[in-house]
Amino acid sequence: MSLPAGLRRSPMAWVTGLMLASLVVLAVAGPLFWGAAADRPDPSAVLQGPSAAHPVGTDGLGRDLLARILTAARPSLLLALASVLLGATAGVLLGACTAVVGRRARRLAAGLISLLLAFPALLVAMFLAVVFGAGATGAVLALAAASVPGFARLAQTLAAGVAGTDHLAAARVLGLGRLRLLWRHVLPNIAEPLLLSVTTAAGTALVALSGLSFLGLGVQPPGYDWGQLLSQGLDRIYAEPLPALAPGLALLYAALTFQLLGEVLAGGAARRGPVVRIPAQRSAPGGPAEDGQVLQVDGLTVELPTPAGPVRPVRGVSLSLGRGEIVGLVGESGSGKSLTALAIADLLPYGARVSRRTLRLLGADLGALTRKERDRQLATGLSVIFQNPASALNPSLRIGTQLTEAVRAHRGAGRAEATAQAAEALRRVGLSPSLLRSRPYELSGGQRQRVMIAAGLMVRPGLIIADEPTTALDVTVQRQITRLLVDIRRDTSAAILFISHDVALVAEFCERVLVMYAGTLVETLPVGRLAAGARHPYTRALVASVPDLTADRDRPLPTVEGAPPDPLAPSPGCAFEARCPSRRDRCAEQAPPLDDLGSGHRVACWYPLPVTAAPETVTAS
Repeated sequence: MSLPAGLRRSPMAWVTGLMLASLVVLAVAGPLFWGAAADRPDPSAVLQGPSAAHPVGTDGLGRDLLARILTAARPSLLLALASVLLGATAGVLLGACTAVVGRRARRLAAGLISLLLAFPALLVAMFLAVVFGAGATGAVLALAAASVPGFARLAQTLAAGVAGTDHLAAARVLGLGRLRLLWRHVLPNIAEPLLLSVTTAAGTALVALSGLSFLGLGVQPPGYDWGQLLSQGLDRIYAEPLPALAPGLALLYAALTFQLLGEVLAGGAARRGPVVRIPAQRSAPGGPAEDGQVLQVDGLTVELPTPAGPVRPVRGVSLSLGRGEIVGLVGESGSGKSLTALAIADLLPYGARVSRRTLRLLGADLGALTRKERDRQLATGLSVIFQNPASALNPSLRIGTQLTEAVRAHRGAGRAEATAQAAEALRRVGLSPSLLRSRPYELSGGQRQRVMIAAGLMVRPGLIIADEPTTALDVTVQRQITRLLVDIRRDTSAAILFISHDVALVAEFCERVLVMYAGTLVETLPVGRLAAGARHPYTRALVASVPDLTADRDRPLPTVEGAPPDPLAPSPGCAFEARCPSRRDRCAEQAPPLDDLGSGHRVACWYPLPVTAAPETVTAS
């Protein structure tokens, strides 16, 4: 990782760099220049103190202690780094896998990590060093095993942050295997803090390994490291302190270098700010059912656990989309629109429970499929365009990598073929193929959203779920994105479920409108009836709240009075009853069914409002 200009001018960075360079040079050149003197006994100079010939003194065989300290740099550093790398690899894989495995495996891994953390690492290392046998190999394995729980807990915590991101959800929609999810979408996004942890852990491992050698459990004669030299010099510390202090000072210098390196790199990461990454999306060809239905949902219910008890933010939702149809799903924030989409795409958060009578995608009953078959059907038949493309694109991958991932995983396309298809997908959404080598942070918000759409088109899905894809964009780019979706529908015959809280935007280009309130559908109607023919009081209130250029600016904008019901205390009657200006006694006692009014119009209201003489279109200012 490169350091920013400000860090390159930091005195601490320069000092640390020089210290690290000196250790590298010493580890490489030490045995070459001082190896012979370190191993040459001299009976005439046994146990001598510091002198001009031997600046640090000699040992029991008359060997020069300074040469042995300089030569011991290589084994001391290499063994410490080996133990850290082994422990970090095992620990990171154990912790990071919790972001991609199933619920039971996640619980098992988390429990194992917590159990291992209950034992002090140093005591574990000493115990395992005895079990593995005294020596360099046993000490390295013991320290590696003892460091696994710490790295695992760090990786588990970091991976938990990635597990809830849109770009990992997008990768799941594409049907990526767990190993690919781990390697391409989890590890790159947690690599930086892990590398910093490994750097500082190297200094700790160096001290711990020297401690094992000091106790006789590490490097064994005739081999030696700083810990063994420290142990040998301790016997004469009162008569000649320098032979004992010198290896300790070398150990302190190396450990301090790794600690400073970690601090410098951490400072560089803070100056750079958060990293940006990029994901891929997939879909594949799939034919609708014989009756032309791409999606059929009946009785969809979602239950989420909370500290106060389970809640049902989605209750009994039924909907369908035909081939080439654009259907809008509208409602206030918290009405259950996005949860409905996530339940269809099998992307609900951990702990959520889903029940339904029917859930068919492209003619296949998802409930009757095995897990692998269901993942394949969702990956090849459905594409999700998320609200925030900045978080939905994986910052660790280039645009080209994310676009080609789908066809390479599901169609076996080669790199060149997949790249050509990705370039064509970018052209289809009005972007230059030169962006294939770009990263998300180099693109504007509108370009990132177009990339998300292009990724979803790579395998030609039968259904596109656009979850508020224009919310973070300005009005001009909103219109571009909606026109692009219309063009895609025309060219590919894909059905589009467009989720939004913007009634005017939905009325502009959708064919049907589904109105959702408090987790249920309260009205479904053709878009042409939205302005004048809406019969539910909630739908009428949403339409009335759309700003109009002719409105009196001296008066406040119209809103839907009141607040949504408490999900922990659902009413037995109509969910909108407390806010409805036309409510009656029956509304509080019994929930109305979604009755068919004919011509594709259904409403869940005991007393539907009459058709008004309002304008035939809904427009925003």
